[in-house]
Amino acid sequence: MAELFKNLYSKAFFEVFTEALEMVIDNFDKKAFLIQIYNDEWDDLELKQRMHHITSILTPYLSNNYPKSIEQLLQLIDSLKSIGVSERLKYPDLVFLVFPNYIERHGLSDYDTSVAAIKKITSFSTCEFAVRPFIIKYGDQMMAELLEWTQDENHHVRRLATEACRSRLPWGMAIREFKIDPSPIMPILEALKNDPSEYVRKSVANNLNDISKDNPQVTIDIVKRWKGASKETDWIVKHASRTLLKAGNQELMQVFGFGSIDNIEITNFNVKKDIIRVDEALEFQFSLTNHSAKNELIRLEYGIYYLKQNDTHTKKVFKISERNYEAGSTSSIKKLQSFKLVSTRKYHMGEHLVSLIVNGIEVEESSFELRP
Repeated sequence: MAELFKNLYSKAFFEVFTEALEMVIDNFDKKAFLIQIYNDEWDDLELKQRMHHITSILTPYLSNNYPKSIEQLLQLIDSLKSIGVSERLKYPDLVFLVFPNYIERHGLSDYDTSVAAIKKITSFSTCEFAVRPFIIKYGDQMMAELLEWTQDENHHVRRLATEACRSRLPWGMAIREFKIDPSPIMPILEALKNDPSEYVRKSVANNLNDISKDNPQVTIDIVKRWKGASKETDWIVKHASRTLLKAGNQELMQVFGFGSIDNIEITNFNVKKDIIRVDEALEFQFSLTNHSAKNELIRLEYGIYYLKQNDTHTKKVFKISERNYEAGSTSSIKKLQSFKLVSTRKYHMGEHLVSLIVNGIEVEESSFELRP
């Protein structure tokens, strides 16, 4: 079984962290610190809960003067770098979210100190979660700061400019105002759409994909405007369209060249076994015939309708391929869908469904039973 993310806060982590703390905090008591960390609830805490707990325990060891405590955090980062944190720990950018979390919790009333620190720290541990309360409290002032960051020479800072203002940032608080009206985000996305860093451009795409969930037409209009401008924007708009394409949005299907399926025929759709056991795979196959006199660009997907506890179904779409099918051709296609137990999905026993989707349109459906 894969190691749980929460266990990144391991003995090795605390060895590195306390070594740096001893370099920065006068008379640091490592034993007392670890006793406080490993309290009765520690084993039951998940990743973010452990991060919040560590922040709480760290706080009394820092100066009660906020600007001085920020100086200590920056010294800690320098110390961690000097002792080779990137070689000694996995995902240091993730586990040291403790630092931006400290700013989020204690620095909201000191805008200048906190924003300057965020800009410095984000290269070590990404600060998109810490910025969001500042966007909510300071509004236009913080958004103007983010726009300025789009011109920074450091790609981590430029990436933070777009990642921080995503309306639906995973793990982060939603920004309700941007879900209603994403227009304040647009200057930042426009400034970064041709950024030389793929790391930054991916964040632009993810931001647009978030927007599509609440304001689909905004994303569609940007896709139409940016598509064809450069290879960079072409990648961005395709990645930004993934949610709408999976939802079968026909306007975007046309934009990307997935046209009518009037001349496309699906035959011989067959689910190999109508009873699937947990940890087995669903196997199905079908044939696709292009009756057109020209090649057709086809996006093929399938949907699994997972049974829920309340006896309804929830649909998840999986991509098979996007490619041209030659005029008059017939292709045979086989797919496997794993039902292996994973921590991110709970299976409910009973009838499930699988459907075939061609250019966003469901054309075939079959049922199967999942059993223990």
